Amino acid sequence: MFDVITFGSATGDIFVKMKEWPGQNGASASPAEAASQFCFNRGDKIETGDWQIFSGGGGANTACTFALQGLKVAYCGIAGNDYFGGLVQQDLKSRGVDLRFFNQVKSRQTALSVILSSGQNDRLIFAGPGVCHFMTEKDIAWSKIKKTKWFYIAPLHHQSCDLLKPLVDFAIENKIKVALNPSEFQIKNKQDELKQVMAKVDVLLLNFDEAAWLGKEIQFSGAKLVVVTEGEKGATIFDGHNFYTAGIFPIEAIERTGAGDSFGSGLVAGLLSKNDIKYAIRLAMANSASCLKEAGAKNGLLKKGEVEKWPLLDIKQNAN
Repeated sequence: MFDVITFGSATGDIFVKMKEWPGQNGASASPAEAASQFCFNRGDKIETGDWQIFSGGGGANTACTFALQGLKVAYCGIAGNDYFGGLVQQDLKSRGVDLRFFNQVKSRQTALSVILSSGQNDRLIFAGPGVCHFMTEKDIAWSKIKKTKWFYIAPLHHQSCDLLKPLVDFAIENKIKVALNPSEFQIKNKQDELKQVMAKVDVLLLNFDEAAWLGKEIQFSGAKLVVVTEGEKGATIFDGHNFYTAGIFPIEAIERTGAGDSFGSGLVAGLLSKNDIKYAIRLAMANSASCLKEAGAKNGLLKKGEVEKWPLLDIKQNAN
């Protein structure tokens, strides 16, 4: 019996540190320009700083949180039979994730993201789709994924979005709890289906912009726990009776990739470990803050017990 099986993308991530952002006509961008737009001319050769390569992807990232927290977890997903697919496999295995539902195939390459960053809040991401984004029902060993307590469905993209309803219906049929963190792609392109599914999940995880796109639908979604994160302003959680609000841990962020995955998986790991919402919020905030302190979506994730090194959070509770 698994504690959780995660679904979602598995990618290669290339992080490139920019020495300066190019502005209009190839000139260096002013701070104001860099905050809103980056401009490249055809044929430009842009000098960069250091670069690093890691594995990423919501399904793989979240699986690593659960494994590091001492939970029994499997990742159900696909990568290409290439360098980046091998990197995904190596990282998952090294962190204790069960790989029996993970496959590498020759039909498509592994998804790849190139993240340009100045090291501050500004960044630009080039996201290339890969085989994980075209996963279908035939790629899932349905009879073998019944024995788990939770499904964690990370953001889905492109054809893999069609897995959402079958996964949630299967979970309900087999009395498996579901945590759902939909993608911007799903919210913009699959909103009708998403609204139907939201009423069936146990935990719905959104950022502020995603919650705004869904509007009043999230208030009446039917999800047992609705979580909305708002960057440096913290998060708000509603359990149907009480609102919980919490700020963030003050840290200097090195890179922001993986913040949402580390928060959402940290929250569900906390619920699995102690079934205590305030503990879960503290673990989610600490896991996310620790992730931000290192480049790469997995490198700063907390291990079991390390949350106790972080201070207590001021979590306010208000009845509805």
